Amino acid sequence: MIGAGFGRTGTLSLKRALERLGLGPCHHMLEVFAHPAQATPWRAAAAGEPVDWDALLAGYGAAVDWPACHFWRELSQRYPAAKVVLTARDADAWYESLSATIGKFADAQSLPPDPLKRGVLEMGRVVVMERTFGGRIGDAAHAKAVYRRHVEAVMAGLPADRLLVFDVAEGWAPLCRFLGRPIPEEPFPRSNSREEFWQHVAGARQL
Repeated sequence: MIGAGFGRTGTLSLKRALERLGLGPCHHMLEVFAHPAQATPWRAAAAGEPVDWDALLAGYGAAVDWPACHFWRELSQRYPAAKVVLTARDADAWYESLSATIGKFADAQSLPPDPLKRGVLEMGRVVVMERTFGGRIGDAAHAKAVYRRHVEAVMAGLPADRLLVFDVAEGWAPLCRFLGRPIPEEPFPRSNSREEFWQHVAGARQL
């Protein structure tokens, strides 16, 4: 399963939900933090170089969040049987969350001395700050326009029976219906608050 939604649209909640539904392990930016060598092929992909997607995503049953969502076209073409979930929310609320987390992180100038750790953070900057937002993540109007265009492009680029536009606030029902899975008894996972985000960043710097 391919997640086409930008970060800060509930992608970590979706990751954990998919894993609960048996579609894991699910790739997410946290996987690059945990396996820093992955940063090299992801950065190569961002540069337009050929990438062996099967090798890069070996062992994963799904991929959500950045960097994978940036390559939703390539991944949906490489895996034509995979369904696609586009996590989405109100653009203003999304940008408020983005600017309080990833946007602030973009302003941080220090990078860890270890080359593997540094490579992960540099890859994130290339894919998110440069390729996605053209270096203008701090420009609210521009970033929200990029977000809206992305949502429109995904909706226009995939057939309706292959795509679910999903607000994680809706919980299990639409996701399980789309994937043909029974609804779990436990509550839908709610993950990656702003506090959790900074804990993950701190952990990445200390890997």
